[in-house]
Amino acid sequence: MYGTFEDLFAAQKSSGPKRLVVACADEEHTLQAVSMAAQEGAVIPILVGPEDRLSQCRLPGLEKAVIVHADGEQDAVNKAVAMCRRGEGDILLKGLVETAVILRAVVNKETGLCAQGVLSHLTLAQIPNYRKLLGVTDCALLTYPNLEQKKAAITNAVRFLNSLGTDPVKVAVLAAIEKVNPKMPETVDADLLKQWWAAGAAEGCIIEGPMSYDLAMRPGAAKVKHFDSRVAGEPDLLAVPNITVGNVLIKSLTCSAGAVSAGLILGATVPIVVTSRSSTVATKAASIRLAAAM
Repeated sequence: MYGTFEDLFAAQKSSGPKRLVVACADEEHTLQAVSMAAQEGAVIPILVGPEDRLSQCRLPGLEKAVIVHADGEQDAVNKAVAMCRRGEGDILLKGLVETAVILRAVVNKETGLCAQGVLSHLTLAQIPNYRKLLGVTDCALLTYPNLEQKKAAITNAVRFLNSLGTDPVKVAVLAAIEKVNPKMPETVDADLLKQWWAAGAAEGCIIEGPMSYDLAMRPGAAKVKHFDSRVAGEPDLLAVPNITVGNVLIKSLTCSAGAVSAGLILGATVPIVVTSRSSTVATKAASIRLAAAM
C-alpha cells in the first residue's frame, strides 16, 4: 500500500488520464475539483449539463473539456450513465444532483452500470501516525449490511486495492472484542467472514476477525493479548459492522486526528465519485484522482 496520497497519485500519472464524466456539472465546487484533477493530468473532463452555462467556464484545465448538453437534472444523469455504459467514460462523478437520483440510474437493470449486484463505498485515509494509506468499508452507502453484503463490500475493496498493487490486502473485520459472542452479531459475522476467506472463497486478501480497533491498529497489541495474526498492527483495510461505526471512525480521524481522506463507490462497471456537500474542493479532487488511479 502506498504511504501517502502523493505517492499514489504520482504513480498514477504514468498510466495516463482517465475520462471523467460529470453528471450535472454546473456547480462551482464540482468544477473546481475537476479543474484541480485535470491540471494534474489525472482526468479528461466530460461535462454533462446546460451547455450555455458550462461553455462560460474559464477554469484552468477545463479549456478543452467536452461539453454534452442536457435539459435538466434527469436528462444529465441519464446521459452521463449512458456514456459510461457505452464505454465512453472511465469514471462517473456526481455534480449538482441528489445522490439517490444518480444511484437510481446506476442500478437500473436495463440501462445502468451494476454488473456485480452490490455497490459499496471505500474510503482511503492518510493518517499522520500510520505508515500507509488505510481503507475503510463501508462508511457511506451500506447502512446495516448483512453477511452477503459485507462479503461484497470486502470483495469490491480488495479488488480496488489489488489494482493499486496491494496483494494480499490485509483485512481486519472490526468489532468491540476479539472473541465470538452470539449476543454481538458483528462478532459472529466477523468469524464467518474469516471462515469464508479460509475456505478459499476470497482472493487477493487475508481476512482476520473479529478484531478490536486497538488490536488492529496498534503495533504490539496482538502480542500483549496473545493474539496470533498476520493482520494485527498493519491492516490495509478495515471492514466495519455498519455505517454508523464507519462514519464516526472516518470523521474522528479527519476532524480530530489530522487525517485526510478520499472515497468512491465500487461495484459498478466504472468507479463512482459521490462526495458529501460539506467536503472541501481538495477532498473532492482527491477522490477523483483516487478513482483515476484504479
